[in-house]
Amino acid sequence: MKAQKKFVIGSGIIVATLVALAYVGYTQSKTYYHTISELPTLTGATLHQRMRVSGNVKAGSITHPDGRIDFVLEEEGKTLPVKYVGNDPLPDTFKDGAQALVEGHVTTDGFVAEQVQAKCASKYEASPLGTPGAPSQPASQPGQSMNQSAPSPSADSSRGKS
Repeated sequence: MKAQKKFVIGSGIIVATLVALAYVGYTQSKTYYHTISELPTLTGATLHQRMRVSGNVKAGSITHPDGRIDFVLEEEGKTLPVKYVGNDPLPDTFKDGAQALVEGHVTTDGFVAEQVQAKCASKYEASPLGTPGAPSQPASQPGQSMNQSAPSPSADSSRGKS
């Protein structure tokens, strides 16, 4: 066999392998976003797809049975029981009433989440100027202190002497 023919065959195998890996990675990583209200209407293959669902954590629903975390998401009067089985710790903002986005699969008794993201919108709202606790002076530039004073003459005179 000629060297050029071996090179073409080897290159073809490498390209085919890369295309196959890209396809498998794409199909396993894509997720669909659904609302809690849409979940009962899903049928067939869509029920077995990886998906994201968001809602608010129902007050008092967070429990810790058997090394997992169970809670209930609610949205527009609809609820969804969630079992978190992921390895990552839950974010600090995950608490009663927080907005949460779960990623995983639908099961017959709810949702099995492998990832959970949570946010608490009130924690990050900007405070209006003039309210207590709001800064009354502009912030200093990085590397500068608020108390800027001229260097003392004794410090300048001692620099060049040894």
